[in-house]
Amino acid sequence: MSADKHLQSWQERFEMAEAMQPLLGKLYRNQGVEVMVYGKPLLNASTIEIIKSHRLVRRHVGEKLRLRESFPFVEALSKLAVKHCRVDIGKLAINYWRDNKDASGIEAYMAKELAPAINHGDDTPARDVVLYGFGRIGRLLARLLIERTGKSNKMRLRAIVLRGGKKGDLEKRASLLRRDSVHGPFNGSVEVDEENNAIIANGTYIQIIYANSPDEVDYTKYDISNALIVDNTGIWKDEDGLGLHLKSPGATKVLLTAPAKGAIKNVVYGVNENDILDEDMIVSAASCTTNAITPVLKAVNDKYGIENGHVETIHSYTNDQNLIDNYHSADRRGRSAPLNMVITETGAAKAVAKALPVLAGKLTGNAIRVPTPNVSMAIISVNLNAETNRDELNEYLKDVALQSGLQNQIDYTDSTEIVSSDLVGSRYAGVVDSQATIAEGKRAILYVWYDNEFGYSCQVVGVMQKMLGLTTLSLPNV
Repeated sequence: MSADKHLQSWQERFEMAEAMQPLLGKLYRNQGVEVMVYGKPLLNASTIEIIKSHRLVRRHVGEKLRLRESFPFVEALSKLAVKHCRVDIGKLAINYWRDNKDASGIEAYMAKELAPAINHGDDTPARDVVLYGFGRIGRLLARLLIERTGKSNKMRLRAIVLRGGKKGDLEKRASLLRRDSVHGPFNGSVEVDEENNAIIANGTYIQIIYANSPDEVDYTKYDISNALIVDNTGIWKDEDGLGLHLKSPGATKVLLTAPAKGAIKNVVYGVNENDILDEDMIVSAASCTTNAITPVLKAVNDKYGIENGHVETIHSYTNDQNLIDNYHSADRRGRSAPLNMVITETGAAKAVAKALPVLAGKLTGNAIRVPTPNVSMAIISVNLNAETNRDELNEYLKDVALQSGLQNQIDYTDSTEIVSSDLVGSRYAGVVDSQATIAEGKRAILYVWYDNEFGYSCQVVGVMQKMLGLTTLSLPNV
């Protein structure tokens, strides 16, 4: 191919990706449809990201997917009344072209494949959400909820509750939403309404409420009712403490973004969200590490069975550590986080059993906090009931990541160059690093990356939807 043809080919792909963008945006905001290409979400994707997502298809299935081959599927999708679903146009397109084309044409094929999502969820009422606390997870949840702004949105961020604020507090909170040292600038505009004590982000009016205790707020004064309160503070972790939220008028249910104590259900979305019942008023979304390792452990156990194992977490430092050496009630955590590797305890391995009881008593765990601000890794060492090898195990996990009910939780990479900063912003609970996999006989060691902030927040949103009775279909069916 000549130099001119290379440039012409690139120009055609670029223009096709640009033509996709407005369709993708309208589908999401007007119909709640998230479009993907072999698991890679195209929501707010740049033209380059759309092109790159298509290039990755060949790595997954051994076939090219050209933008001119996928674009007709986006067009056909935009003409259908599908609602509140994830649609993988990459899989749909590959299946269509691989089967030598459906005789009825692309539009008829799409209508058949996406029939379960036609007007899906239209009769489900929109629900109010309140973020109680506005730290690392709270602000990322706000971003995820705000990006859903649109007439089809069923989950509305109505308020954020903070401890008593000083002068200038509102602008500082807005500034923290606008700019993030790890996750970059907010994708849109953020305004402050000082008179009404509110933040307006991409058209979403968010009431800022100051309170020192969960039972101090009357949400009905702000026209908020039947609301899900998402507690991001980590201060209250048992039924008595979290139950204080339910004493506030307008609050109906509570979700904790941390491991819970006692009999509260710890839920890992994609694994045991169906354990959530309508009568469950308080639920926990477990920890970032539990969310990262449980889907992978489930996949491995389903095929090979796990006799026992150990999980070592290499975890970025968090806000409860000190910048410089100072007093801390926990062992070692008082030492400077940016300067040291710090061995600490983690309950993540044992917590797996709350979401996946079949592994109860089979796992131990420890953690090392390291001097990076975000993205962590779990090293999962397990003894299996059945024999395997590196290639077989990797091929199985790759298939799980692409073609199973865990495809929205598990990602897979075969890159030999990937490092932690490459995973900032990953929407998956965990990413299997296949190049580091060790497996021989009945012993296996897996390395699983995870964005302990953003990936976890995406998992929390899934639990929120389940608690509110909002279902998102994933199509085509796997």
